[in-house]
Amino acid sequence: MSTIAEKQKEIVEEFSMLDGDMEMTINYIMELGEQLPEMTEDQRSEENIVKGCQSKVWLTAADEGGKVKFIADSNTAITKGLVSLLVRVLSDEQAEDILKEEITFPQQIGMNRFIGTQRSNGFAAMIKQMKLYALALSSKTETSA
Repeated sequence: MSTIAEKQKEIVEEFSMLDGDMEMTINYIMELGEQLPEMTEDQRSEENIVKGCQSKVWLTAADEGGKVKFIADSNTAITKGLVSLLVRVLSDEQAEDILKEEITFPQQIGMNRFIGTQRSNGFAAMIKQMKLYALALSSKTETSA
């Protein structure tokens, strides 16, 4: 299983093959979003909406055998692709690793060139929410141990 750092490196390598082509990059991000597993209607609840996103982003997490499993969706194709990148990097990792690892791939792929300030703020809100879920799940694990 890849570490968070290894998964980020894979993403950077994939995006480097697009040679900075904006249209291809945006299409690729939207394709990635299409690969996200479907969320149930129950999971698309008001309580699972990420605050601070311009688009609607639903995010939930569960502990599966000591690892955090994220499920996400969005009502816009680009945002769904962006959240899918985070799910890919942080899902199936231990909560402690999610909390300590820095998310560096957005800077490395030059994400700020193809998403505006609003989406950047929303992306930061997604990362924050994922870390909050990891924190909550890690404290649950500690109290039940």
